[in-house]
Amino acid sequence: MRDDHFGWVVGIDETGLSDVVMLELEDVYETFQDEERVRIESSEGGLEKHVAGFGVTLPDGGHTTVAIAPALAARLIQHFSLDEIHQIFSRVAEAVIAPDDRPICQREV
Repeated sequence: MRDDHFGWVVGIDETGLSDVVMLELEDVYETFQDEERVRIESSEGGLEKHVAGFGVTLPDGGHTTVAIAPALAARLIQHFSLDEIHQIFSRVAEAVIAPDDRPICQREV
């Protein structure tokens, strides 16, 4: 657990956690995200004065957060699970850091 400019950040080592526990944690996180979205949208000024971000796992195993417009984050959350969003952002980070010039049909996903 650490404090940063967004508030408290709690992280857990995923090594050794069962798939069941991981799914439960994802469900809890999605519930928190939904509750926060509703709270922000109903507050004065709504999404205009807030930021959103998604965690990204870098190819070297490091982590960072990509800030995006709250309206775009809301659209992503409506259509994708948090795991899918994480996978998308992480794949983009991987492609930027280590570009692969092979034709797309020759790549493994």
